[in-house]
Amino acid sequence: MLAAVASFAVMDSFLKLLVAHYPPLQVAYFRGVAALPFVVATVMLRGRLARLRPVNVPLHLLRGVLSIVLLYSFVSAVRDTSLATTYAIFMCAPLLVAALSAPLLGEKVAGAQWGAIAVGLAGVMLMLKPGPGQIGVAGAVWATVAMVAYTVSVVTLRVLARTDTNESMVFWFTAMLAVGAGLLALPGWRELHWAHGWLIAGVGLTGALGQYLITVAFRQAPAATVTPFEYTALVWGVLLDVAIWSVWPSLVTLLGGAIVIGAGLYLIERERRGASGVTPATPSA
Repeated sequence: MLAAVASFAVMDSFLKLLVAHYPPLQVAYFRGVAALPFVVATVMLRGRLARLRPVNVPLHLLRGVLSIVLLYSFVSAVRDTSLATTYAIFMCAPLLVAALSAPLLGEKVAGAQWGAIAVGLAGVMLMLKPGPGQIGVAGAVWATVAMVAYTVSVVTLRVLARTDTNESMVFWFTAMLAVGAGLLALPGWRELHWAHGWLIAGVGLTGALGQYLITVAFRQAPAATVTPFEYTALVWGVLLDVAIWSVWPSLVTLLGGAIVIGAGLYLIERERRGASGVTPATPSA
């Protein structure tokens, strides 16, 4: 899980480098098209092409729209603010998934869990509140939009998993991201510089590696055991910000991130004890 989180963080740093030269929609297209060959190759090597057939087509289409909103807003976030700030806000997603699971999926959420969700949201609001000398507020807002889009995507994924295969969900999510973002990016399309080819290839490679590693992690250990290591993304965000862009995290980012992580870890501990049927969903997953 530690290696998976590191891979995803490096991938996100590639996206941040790319968005300095291309519009967010075009970078979202790069993310989809770079991942698609790895998805298809994996399915073909396993002889599971027949499992790509979609069953719940309307829900697949909804997830396609969400994929574009998610990647566009996430790329916009890392363009306008640091990786650390984006991660700190995005880590609230498991809390919102738990909150939406009650009204939309009928899952039971205990009173103490609602308290943890409220505390986590307060941490996000702290990071969104502009202060003297604070920069990247627009990026924090974009990160919040991405987090909400991801949350809705996870909830729809739980519903879709009742009828469709894993291969189908991953393939169509990625394919619709590539096609949809590519078409929407055409009006503002910028010519691709071949010097950036290694960044696009790196996005596909690190994304595929991270997905493989996270699959191995969840296969070898219970979710409640490996999920807490997801939060090391904030550490990687800080390290990459400093190493590549010489940007140090603000006190507000660290404090808000600590609040969000604390609330998330509380929910995970509740799951570990088997006190509720709510399963926290992790950002990288």
